[in-house]
Amino acid sequence: MSLSASEKEENNKKMAADKAEMGRKKRAMWERKWKRLDIVKAFASLFVHFLCLLAPFNFTWPALRVALIVYTVGGLGITVSYHRNLAHRSFKIPKWLEYFFAYCGLLAIQGDPIDWVSTHRYHHQFTDSDRDPHSPNEGFWFSHLLWLFDTGYLVEKCGRRTNVEDLKRQWYYKFLQRTVLYHILTFGFLLYYFGGLSFLTWGMGIGVAMEHHVTCLINSLCHVWGSRTWKTNDTSRNVWWLSVFSFGESWHNNHHAFESSARQGLEWWQIDISWYIVRFLEIIGLATDVKLPSESQRRRMAMVR
Repeated sequence: MSLSASEKEENNKKMAADKAEMGRKKRAMWERKWKRLDIVKAFASLFVHFLCLLAPFNFTWPALRVALIVYTVGGLGITVSYHRNLAHRSFKIPKWLEYFFAYCGLLAIQGDPIDWVSTHRYHHQFTDSDRDPHSPNEGFWFSHLLWLFDTGYLVEKCGRRTNVEDLKRQWYYKFLQRTVLYHILTFGFLLYYFGGLSFLTWGMGIGVAMEHHVTCLINSLCHVWGSRTWKTNDTSRNVWWLSVFSFGESWHNNHHAFESSARQGLEWWQIDISWYIVRFLEIIGLATDVKLPSESQRRRMAMVR
C-alpha cells in the first residue's frame, strides 16, 4: 500500500530526527576529532579516578580528613563562588573575599572561573535545547560527564566565550585562566609533600572525584528525576537527598525558577549550606545586594495544584 504525501513527509521528518539523534550520540563519544584540550581534560579525569583506585591501599585517618576538607572547600568554592556569586551575581562581597572563594573553587579541578561561568550561563540561556552545553536530551552520560571532553562541540553549539566579559575585564580571572594547570600541579605536589601517597590519593583522588560527580549529578540527575515545584520551561528537578552533599545545589527546579536567587533551598526544611554561608556573610556585613525571589515572583511561578 502506497503512503500518502503527508505520511511520507512525516516519515522523512522522523528519519531526519533519528539521524540527528544518532549524530549527537556519535559526537558525544569517540567518533570525532579530539582537540588537545579535550585530551588534557580526559587525562586529568582519568588520573583523578586512578588515584581513587589507589586510595583504599593508602588509607589513614588523617588522609580521610584531608579528603573531607578538599571536598568541602572545593565544593563550597564551586557553589558559593563560581555559581552563585560569579555566574548569577546573586550577591556582592569585597574583592579580596571574592577572589579567595574563587581560588577555593579552582581546587575542585572543574576549570577556571571564566570557563566554568561561561558554560553555566550558556546552560541557562539554552536549557534543554540543542544548544545546551550539557543537554539531558543527548543522554544521561553526556549531560553527566562526556560533554566535558568535547570543547569543539561546545563552540559549535554556543559560540565563543563572549558571555563573561565582566570576568575577562578582571586581571585575577585572566591570570587563573592562563595558569590553572600550574595551580593544580602545585596543589597535588603539596598534598604529596605533606602526606605522601596517602594525602594525594585521598585528597586529589577521593575528595576531588566525589565533588566532581556531585556537581555532574546536578547537570544530569536533576534534569531527569525528582520533584517540581515551579512551572519552568525546562526539565529541572529538586532532588532532596542530594542537597546535603551538593551544599544546596540540588534544589535545581527552585534555581531554574529563580536563577539570580542567592538562596536555592527556599523552604525552611530545604537544606542549603551555601545559602547559610551567604546569609552569615550578610549578617556580619560582608555580603550585600543579596537577591531573593519576591512573593509576586513566587506566585507567578508556582505550580497550579
